[in-house]
Amino acid sequence: MTERRIAVVTGANRGLGLEISRQLAVAGMTVVLTSRDQAQGQLAASELKSRELDVDFHQLEVREAASAAALRDWIDRRYGRLDVLVNNAGILIDRHSTSIAELDLEALRWTFETNVIGTVSVTQALLPLMRRHDSGRIVNMSSGLGQMCDMQAGTPAYRISKAALNAVTRILAAELKDTNIKVNSMCPGWVRTDMGGPNAPRSVEEGADTALWLATLPDDGPSGGFFRDRQPIPW
Repeated sequence: MTERRIAVVTGANRGLGLEISRQLAVAGMTVVLTSRDQAQGQLAASELKSRELDVDFHQLEVREAASAAALRDWIDRRYGRLDVLVNNAGILIDRHSTSIAELDLEALRWTFETNVIGTVSVTQALLPLMRRHDSGRIVNMSSGLGQMCDMQAGTPAYRISKAALNAVTRILAAELKDTNIKVNSMCPGWVRTDMGGPNAPRSVEEGADTALWLATLPDDGPSGGFFRDRQPIPW
């Protein structure tokens, strides 16, 4: 078993996930960069490796439990441990003008399966590797659009999925309260990615920073919280 900290980042072939992978690797971790598209994921991992960062790649379809199990088994054989899981994979397929009264239910189903069920599936698969040494950090990529305290109209499928993801965070953190496995949600803000668009005010470096902070929390750090810019925000 390696003593180096091992991190998994889902949906990491581009944008925020790629930058989170880079920052974790710069911080000294071995990063397993995962993506649904194998060719794009391998290319992204190769780009980071070319900067002399310790990055590996494994294909992952978060909506398939067998894919998550295959990732777990591979990590166990290769590294024998897991210290960080960043559940970054997610989709936004209904835009701001969409009304919930007219929301295509397939769009809702697809969004929920990816953003919520996919996150639960991957977490279920990988959590035993953290339990083995009673230590780990789980970071769930949420959004201010999922805040119940400021829920508005528009983007209903995405909003619902992120509100549900926050519930997953709270439940899992409560279940793990007597362990050294910490679970938190974060909002990166409006970031210039393929999802956020070119007019977003924040860089990927700024958006990824809170993920790095949560992934490297000390043993007395928070769990079961919701954060932006390393500060707690309302649910």
